[in-house]
Amino acid sequence: MSLSDQQVRSRLRGVAVGLLTPFTDENEIQHDDLAENARELYDAGIRTFLAAANISEYHSLAENERAAVVETSVKALPSDACVLAGVGGSTAGAKELIRAYDRLDADAMMIMPPDHTYMHEQGLLEYYRELGAVTETPLVPYVRGFDPSVEYLARLTHIDSVVGIKYALKDPVKLGAGIGAGADDVVWVDGLAEPFAVSFWAEGAEGFSAGVSNFRPEIGLELYDALSAGDWERACQLRNICLPYQNFRDETGQENEIEGAISVSAVKKGLELAGLNGGSVREPIRPLAEEEERRAERLYDQLDDDIESLIG
Repeated sequence: MSLSDQQVRSRLRGVAVGLLTPFTDENEIQHDDLAENARELYDAGIRTFLAAANISEYHSLAENERAAVVETSVKALPSDACVLAGVGGSTAGAKELIRAYDRLDADAMMIMPPDHTYMHEQGLLEYYRELGAVTETPLVPYVRGFDPSVEYLARLTHIDSVVGIKYALKDPVKLGAGIGAGADDVVWVDGLAEPFAVSFWAEGAEGFSAGVSNFRPEIGLELYDALSAGDWERACQLRNICLPYQNFRDETGQENEIEGAISVSAVKKGLELAGLNGGSVREPIRPLAEEEERRAERLYDQLDDDIESLIG
């Protein structure tokens, strides 16, 4: 039994952790490891999970694998957890995936950033309306990779099936304007993780996606509590200890000029260092190079020391 719309809104007001997809060296999904990660994060206090998301290597998963990943996630977690399932692609394909997720009792559909070369804001709004028409499960559009108008953001909040928006643009002013112009019953979530949690919260965001909290959830939970209490000094301290590892995630890696190329690999390394399951990656992502592995280990040790100092 999936959560109600109001329960999903409540869960969006918190820390949303991405469930990374662990692969073997032969590119097979390790479902037992995925389930174990989900349970460990739940036991640590996380209640909101993103399955088949960008960080889960959505675009490297076949359609049946996306459904299988969501099924594993839903089955692994207690009924009070909220599982948002990633949906994207053509209207027809996305509708089929939504129907599959509905059969699996996903709690919400996180509509992935559009991957079209050419787009129109009104066409995007119609896309969300079309997807909302085939399900009673709420939608959470993921705004990333394009620069929409404030009017577009406001109109997005007035689509009946939309209960939240994951905002991942490095523009807090536009976020604040969109929140101010939009409907009051939509929950805005910082989609750029801990580095933007403080500034986005000041503009009206009520939750955030995990970065280092994907493998050290206590940071995200403490940061959320500090923001909720209006303790800006502590919130900034917690945000700051995330920055070295998060900045590492943004790097290009070796023999490459595309920013963020090592992001997923860095989080999978963090999972392994934290005693969870990372696994391999699929192309077009590359594993960390040996020197990058060593840097990740040093940065993780620094993070661990900072957590001990600030949280205990």
